[in-house]
Amino acid sequence: MFTRKIQLAIKRALDIIVSLAILAVMWPILLLIALAIKCTSKGPALFLQERVGYNARIFHIYKFRTMNHAPDHKAIEWSKIEEMRITKVGKFLRDYGLDELPQLINILKGDMSIIGPRPPLAIYLGNFTERQRTMFRMRPGVLSLAAVSGRRSISMDERTELHMFYVDNWSLSMDVKILWRSLSVVLFKRDAFESSGRKP
Repeated sequence: MFTRKIQLAIKRALDIIVSLAILAVMWPILLLIALAIKCTSKGPALFLQERVGYNARIFHIYKFRTMNHAPDHKAIEWSKIEEMRITKVGKFLRDYGLDELPQLINILKGDMSIIGPRPPLAIYLGNFTERQRTMFRMRPGVLSLAAVSGRRSISMDERTELHMFYVDNWSLSMDVKILWRSLSVVLFKRDAFESSGRKP
């Protein structure tokens, strides 16, 4: 049985290999997405946002822009006004998780992993307890346990609990299960297992 340290090294190697492979295959699609965003709304195709990562370090996350204007980096609560700013292209990208594809760059830079706790906005950092900060013991992920356990249908506290559970119980086999469940969430555009509270 591999030790956690060896499994983490394997996880990082897989992150790099898979990210490079996806970028090599999907770069024409990424280019088309960027062009679609530029042609249908004003503003840059990408936006950067400050997030909290490994060891509570602040980094800039990359995303495709999905609103008429870049989202407020300091916005704490999601609102109907924010929702109304989502473009048609942006809605499609969000439904299928395509707005997250630029985070492959974050993965290659070492800011993120394919699977891990989702990185919170930097302005939230001071709100976490010492126990909750345990979720920063691993690189944040593009995909997460919380995302396949209800997405936006669960509260922030519940998401944080799931992030901590992931870090405390992580293994490569757990990542495989989360990846499999993520396919269901994206393909069927639903909040997977939102009422069951299931964990891998």
